[in-house]
Amino acid sequence: MKTLYCALLSIIAGTAPLAAQHPATRPPSKPADLAEAVKGSNAFAVELYRRLSKQPGNLFFSPESISTAFAMAYAGASGFTATEIQSAFHFTLPPQRLHSAMGALLAGMNAPHKGYELHVAGALWAQQDAKILPTYLKLIQTDYGADFHQVDFISAPETARATINQSVENQTNGKIQNLLGPDAVTPLTRLILTNAIYFKGNWTASFDKAETQDHEFHQSLAQTEKAPLMHRTGSYCYFDSGTFQALELPYGGNELSMVVLLPRQIEGLPALEESFTAAAVKEWMQKLDPVNEVIVTLPRFKMSQQFELSGILGKMGMKRVFGRAADFSGIDGRPGFGISAAIHKAFIGVNEEGTEAAAATAIVMRSTSARVPMPEPPPIVFTADHPFLFLIRDNASGAILFIGRVIDPTK
Repeated sequence: MKTLYCALLSIIAGTAPLAAQHPATRPPSKPADLAEAVKGSNAFAVELYRRLSKQPGNLFFSPESISTAFAMAYAGASGFTATEIQSAFHFTLPPQRLHSAMGALLAGMNAPHKGYELHVAGALWAQQDAKILPTYLKLIQTDYGADFHQVDFISAPETARATINQSVENQTNGKIQNLLGPDAVTPLTRLILTNAIYFKGNWTASFDKAETQDHEFHQSLAQTEKAPLMHRTGSYCYFDSGTFQALELPYGGNELSMVVLLPRQIEGLPALEESFTAAAVKEWMQKLDPVNEVIVTLPRFKMSQQFELSGILGKMGMKRVFGRAADFSGIDGRPGFGISAAIHKAFIGVNEEGTEAAAATAIVMRSTSARVPMPEPPPIVFTADHPFLFLIRDNASGAILFIGRVIDPTK
């Protein structure tokens, strides 16, 4: 059984009053707004990948987690703070329509699904007896489905940290542990926003474990490692660009898929990453066509990653959001918050049955105070025995939930 889990966590530390919880319902969002929100989210996803890919080795993260965390922070931002977040995350809709569209995406994830489970849980963790603007609280509840919890950050920050860490660990099936380090929650903390995405299912067509064998995986022309490679022959959606192959591996219900982008050359990944843009991804996905017979070889792998994103996001235009000058007065009516860190942790495991993945994002803020098959030639061979890029996406909306690359499947 495959389990995919994404949890996002944002920590806001500052002096903030808190209102009572209000039941909330989300008004419908226009399909065009939902499509525009997905377009922006995917543009951010690809841009962040291109920047993170400059570092060596394996790579995996959830752009959906990061975007949702910052969308909730954006709801309380004003002035240049809002402008910088809007630009970096490609939020092109007016705020009210953006949050409604984000809510529509979350509502779609929480709807009943055939063949797999996918649902979203959000929460607000606030200092007891504090208050925030009712309009902000209602928006978070309405569009992001956040529950409300009161904790004591001032007198018992360690207890609050342990409570939230345990919640994230439970929500991610134990894959994301101790997301908040010892210094992450202090007596200055006033609000923590969490949102978790859970997905459980199998490949539509699983690999036979008996066919998995150790073979050479070419990290480069000069370096190889023995790795467990899975094998299966079947019908898949496929595209050949000439310089790389694209293969879609659907999960149960065919609503979510992993798409593997495999360079033709062993050392062809840098060139593929250079051409990896949001427009290109959209075009490549449209060119995937059913093929009757594909001989697939794919490594079984696991990886864990952690990032501090403030530096990268600063290079993406958020230069003043991380500091004393930030304005999050939309939270409590006064500028008193500044983001001090943006932490992201992620895990993925891919095997014969499917995928297990988890991710968590923490934003720390401190007080300054369907297609028709075509005739096919002989079987296509898709052998992922060298570095490749992959993404996990929602097929209906086109939203990219996870992005990664495999350089060494043994690490």
